[in-house]
Amino acid sequence: MLNQANVRYLLVGSVNTLAGYLIGVGLYKAMDSNLDIIWIGVISNILSITVSFLTYKTLVFRTKGMWLLEYMKSYIVYGGIALIGIFFLWFFVEKMKISIWIAQGLVIGVTVIFSYIGHSQFTFHRRETLE
Repeated sequence: MLNQANVRYLLVGSVNTLAGYLIGVGLYKAMDSNLDIIWIGVISNILSITVSFLTYKTLVFRTKGMWLLEYMKSYIVYGGIALIGIFFLWFFVEKMKISIWIAQGLVIGVTVIFSYIGHSQFTFHRRETLE
């Protein structure tokens, strides 16, 4: 059964996913002739992670303070996912010649479950102190 936090996560995650998709495709369309697909993937991930961090922190997990620590933790969660995503983006676009529109959608789809687990258990997780 979904609780309010899960529903918020799904709604905000949907918006973040769309934003990440549009950022990736937009950068590719704007920079394809000037930048390699790997650099486009790196820049896209930095922008997308920042958007996701801000929305998850303020709208989903609603944690207070610790902005820099939680931001850095979000990079740990997304780091492995981003490296895999960048590889597959390169592979789909450059080697398999799949449209960026489809490739970006395939890559983003992988992150949803892993990001929820990582954020709920690590990035925004607060241990309750026993007093």
